[in-house]
Amino acid sequence: MYKFRFEIFLALQLAILFGSLIFPPEFFEFTVLPLLYLLSILGGLLIISKRKVAAWFFVLLFMVSAFIFGSSMIYRQESQTDILIRLLIYFLFHIVVTWNIIKQVWKAQFVTKNVVLGLMSGYISLGFLAFFLFMSIELTHPGAFQGILLENKDISVFSEAILYYSYITLLTIGYGEIVPVIPIAQKAAMLVGLVGQFYLVIVTAVVVEKYIKHSEKRN
Repeated sequence: MYKFRFEIFLALQLAILFGSLIFPPEFFEFTVLPLLYLLSILGGLLIISKRKVAAWFFVLLFMVSAFIFGSSMIYRQESQTDILIRLLIYFLFHIVVTWNIIKQVWKAQFVTKNVVLGLMSGYISLGFLAFFLFMSIELTHPGAFQGILLENKDISVFSEAILYYSYITLLTIGYGEIVPVIPIAQKAAMLVGLVGQFYLVIVTAVVVEKYIKHSEKRN
C-alpha cells in the first residue's frame, strides 16, 4: 500500500474537509469526523512507514486518540481537556506528516503523479495545522476570534467556521467574516499566511522546476 500512500491520505483529507456536505452536520461532527481523523493517522503511518521511530510514535498517537474517541462515544460527552488533547495529537501528527511529505516531494528526482499528489496533500495538511492551532487558541483564550460566522456557539458549526477561516487565511484571501482580535491570534494568522506563501513560492516552485528539466531531457 506504500505505493498508494499519497492517494489514500489525500482522499482522507478531502473526506474530512467536505464530508459535512454529505452527512448530517451533527452526525458528521461527532461520529464520522473522529473516525476519519483516526483513519488519517493510519494513512499517515503509510507515509512515514519507512521511519520506524516516527511510525511507532504514530501508533501511540492513534491509540490515545482512539481511547478518547471511545470514551466520548460511551459517555456521549467530551470535556474541554479531552478536546485539547485530541487537538494536540492531531497537531503533532500533521507536523510530522507534513514535514515528511515535503521531504519526499523535495527529494524526488522526477515529477510523477505521486509527487503531484504529495504536493497537494502537503498544502492541505498546512490548513489542518492552522485549524488545530486556531482551535487551541480559541479554547484557551475564548473570544480570540470573532465574527458573524462565530456567533453560533454550537461546536459543530463553530469548528466548521474555524476550519473555513484556516484555509481562507492559508490562501491569503481574507473575506473578513472572522477576525483575530487578540495578539496571539493575530500572530498565529500572520504565521499561517506566511507559511502558505512560502510553500507555494518555494516547494511548488522546486517541483515545477524539476518537471521542466525532466521534460527538456525527455524531449
